[in-house]
Amino acid sequence: MDQKTRKLILEYVNENIDSFHLKRIEGLKKLKLTQLLGNKNPYLFRAKNLNRAADLMTALLDARLSSSEEGSFGGFLEDLAVYVSANTGGGYKSGAEGIDIEIVREKIRYLIAVKSGRNWGNSSQHAALRENFKRAVQVIRQRDKKVQLQPTLGICYGKFKTVNNGEYLHIGGQSFWNLISGDRDLYMDLIDPLGYRCEEHDKLFKQERDRSYKELTKEFIATFCSKDESINWRKLVQFVSGNLP
Repeated sequence: MDQKTRKLILEYVNENIDSFHLKRIEGLKKLKLTQLLGNKNPYLFRAKNLNRAADLMTALLDARLSSSEEGSFGGFLEDLAVYVSANTGGGYKSGAEGIDIEIVREKIRYLIAVKSGRNWGNSSQHAALRENFKRAVQVIRQRDKKVQLQPTLGICYGKFKTVNNGEYLHIGGQSFWNLISGDRDLYMDLIDPLGYRCEEHDKLFKQERDRSYKELTKEFIATFCSKDESINWRKLVQFVSGNLP
């Protein structure tokens, strides 16, 4: 990859990583106690002896942040992959449902669905991906019967061998970034700009996290605790699961 293209990619990372950090903070500002409690398992927390409101809220908030950050950052990586492919050899955003990138390498047209990590989706989503690949292949071959097509699941990180399962190519980590960029080292070079202004962003995030924790804990104590601030588990279970009149 020439230095001009590499510079463009690294500048894209610098400019767009801000949006990830902003989403983290905005998510905290909008978070409601009902959202935090709605789909959680009170029986598990009771069994784990989380009897103090502070401990329970810490566990709930940490789990919520971890889940939302995985999703938000996964979206950033998937968008980055599309940008890289478009700037390193003619790749482009596909118009086919469920396909993110179309790119030609050595006369093979790759139809790539991009996922940030290997642990994505449930069985229905995996089945939908297979159907999306089949449909895209059928449509393209109606126009060009001779084209060599390779449905591909591209994973942004992970150390595993490239495998063709007969339905699609499963490729990830260094091999994936090399496929869409032609650069063996890009997967490592991307790590540096991800630290752009990270200390500044982290300071703001921690301030908002501490504020949210205090507000949510205060509301939880007022709503689900007894006068001595012990958790009223029956009231909490009723809130989460009660659905009979």
